[in-house]
Amino acid sequence: MAIERILIADDEDSIRWVLERSLTRQGYQVDAVADGSQAWDQFRRQSYDMAILDIRMPGIDGLELLERMLAERPGTLVVIMTAETSMKNAVEAMKKGAYDYLPKPFDLDEVDALILKAARASQVTSQVRELEHQLRDSFRLERAIVGSSPAMQGLFKLIGRVAPSNATVLINGESGTGKELVARAIHFHSPRLGKPFVALNCAAIPRDLLESELFGHEKGAFTGATERKAGKFEQARGGTLFLDEIGDMPLELQAKLLRVLQEREVTRTGGSQTIPVDVRIVAATNQNLEDKVEAGQFREDLFYRLNVVPVSLPPLRERREDIPLLVNFFLGKAREEMKVATTGCSKKALELLQRHDWPGNVRELENSIMRAALLSPDPVLTPTDFPELLTGGGRKRDESLEDLIEGKLRQSLGPVRDIDELENLYELVLHQMERPLLRIVLEKTRGNQVKAADILGINRNTLRKKMQVLGLKAQRQPQARNRDK
Repeated sequence: MAIERILIADDEDSIRWVLERSLTRQGYQVDAVADGSQAWDQFRRQSYDMAILDIRMPGIDGLELLERMLAERPGTLVVIMTAETSMKNAVEAMKKGAYDYLPKPFDLDEVDALILKAARASQVTSQVRELEHQLRDSFRLERAIVGSSPAMQGLFKLIGRVAPSNATVLINGESGTGKELVARAIHFHSPRLGKPFVALNCAAIPRDLLESELFGHEKGAFTGATERKAGKFEQARGGTLFLDEIGDMPLELQAKLLRVLQEREVTRTGGSQTIPVDVRIVAATNQNLEDKVEAGQFREDLFYRLNVVPVSLPPLRERREDIPLLVNFFLGKAREEMKVATTGCSKKALELLQRHDWPGNVRELENSIMRAALLSPDPVLTPTDFPELLTGGGRKRDESLEDLIEGKLRQSLGPVRDIDELENLYELVLHQMERPLLRIVLEKTRGNQVKAADILGINRNTLRKKMQVLGLKAQRQPQARNRDK
């Protein structure tokens, strides 16, 4: 972590002025205040990488301020300085979590050396934490990218070949196919593991802010730029920058991105200093960039710069054999994250899931599984736990009559707490099913009971008895006349 913003709190005007002037000249952003209460107010309003605090000052003393700051933001580097060079002060400051102790009087060279040491130590700590975080993510990732289909097996081989290199990768695939997961897999299996993986969705950032997000900006570069900001390229230095939805990047920004990829350096908006960056680029899109190049909406030179290693992700409908594996993974995730007791899916539920076309791909499947696991009262999911698929929704395939009947029965019996309280359930259900069946057949035969009995496969007298029991009356309707005669 680079140290950029420093807070100084000391009631001695001369020390405060000297430190502020010296550190500002070196490029740090410095805020200096005269007492502990001001320092605390300032700290809560603004994010700081380091605070240099005097022990004895009005308001809140340095040691109490140290405790408050570390409780509020544990990663802050706090240096305590004092003219009272007693062992007690030094020990107390270090016990409370101070990064270091600076006795007065001191040389500015001592301060510079201390800040440099702190920056290096912070960078190492940050890298260790990043590595731990990425290793945990890598474990989850290995389980998340699953598939036994030929398409997925080919993808795994391609990731293995391309990951060890620094080659730029362009991932193509529909929304929800897992493009970011693949980008992370490439990073995790590369020598850049332990360095940052930074993701930016080019379609989610307003175009007037996208340049600042990518390249950073200097204080005052535009309205609202109240402080210097490092862009994604700087944040990803040494690691991987994932540019999602690259096809939505404005043309004028594409030219600047191309220059950065060629020169390997960035210039913050509103600045003049070039900053070298060592970043691997992995881009992704759900659009056909070649078509956009022909239409003049995407730069041809940038396309070839990005498309060094193309990776295509198949939609879920083209690898339906992977759905059971994905279902098991998402059920495990539901048990872990939502503490549900769901253990699996019934055979019919899996068949239903495999028949669906999943226009939202893996993301849509995950949402359906997580929702069903959360709402289902049973440990095994059935077709009725996926009503959005059973009802069609305009995009779903037709389901069997058995599935629809089962869904309605489960819906009707859902509020029943004690099944033992019910009596004659079999007859009740049969009556409920017989009534609409007989009514529909009689309507179709225009009240012709002989014809209706033949269609139902029962005796005419049986039909009449059932009609009496069920309270059905059917009057014979005359055939419509042929108006052409």
